[in-house]
Amino acid sequence: MKKLAFTLTALAAFTGSAVAADLPARTYTKAPMMAPTPSWTGFYLFGGGGYGIWDADSHSYSVPTGAATTVSQRTGGDGYFGTVGGGYDWQFNSNWVGGIFGDAQFGSIRGTVQDTVLGVAGREKDQTNWAAGVRLGYLIAPTVLSYVNGGYSGGQFSGATLTPFTGVGPGALTTTTGSFSRNGWFVGGGVENQLGVLGFGPNWFMKTEYRVAEYDTKSLVESVGGVPTTFGTTFNPIVQTVSTSLVYRFNWTGPVVAKY
Repeated sequence: MKKLAFTLTALAAFTGSAVAADLPARTYTKAPMMAPTPSWTGFYLFGGGGYGIWDADSHSYSVPTGAATTVSQRTGGDGYFGTVGGGYDWQFNSNWVGGIFGDAQFGSIRGTVQDTVLGVAGREKDQTNWAAGVRLGYLIAPTVLSYVNGGYSGGQFSGATLTPFTGVGPGALTTTTGSFSRNGWFVGGGVENQLGVLGFGPNWFMKTEYRVAEYDTKSLVESVGGVPTTFGTTFNPIVQTVSTSLVYRFNWTGPVVAKY
């Protein structure tokens, strides 16, 4: 009996070892790494350029009469500019982003200003603009923000040399106007998105924005040889711009859009 029990025990041990040898080795699977939740909260800087146009309602006048001497007219111009700026955003309620920002535009948006009383016209340039405002956006994707903005704006306009375009009567005079600054307001909107698909790092974004700004009316008094005359033209500009800028976000946390 003892020999039989020993034999059965040995056979069972051998059989178990053989079955175990035929089983596949146990594998261990690591838990997948979770991408960090995107956060738009933080500071950013940007720089870029764009194209702009301005239109101005105006009328020519003579000081002694105390009233407009011609019907109102609209003049305008266009040109290119560069822009730089920065701001701070806060992300809230998951998909909403609000923030404050400031920027400046430098360029030459050139157009025509004219005095139909004296029969003279010349070039007027929108040279510099600045803006300070707020924006509110909605995340249509974790790395894509659609937004609107608005706030205060200022513009610096050049002086103009007005030369005759009629060639008769008072139009024989060449007059000049001085440079001036005006304040106003702006509204706009745009889209900002991460540039990872183009091979950039996770902190790089691009934004494209439309903006319209209206400035206070300015009376352009005309001078001859540096001496002011009794003639002038009012100037009430509205400036529209479209710009594209590279954005760098210092505190970005979240995934980078994969490069295809």
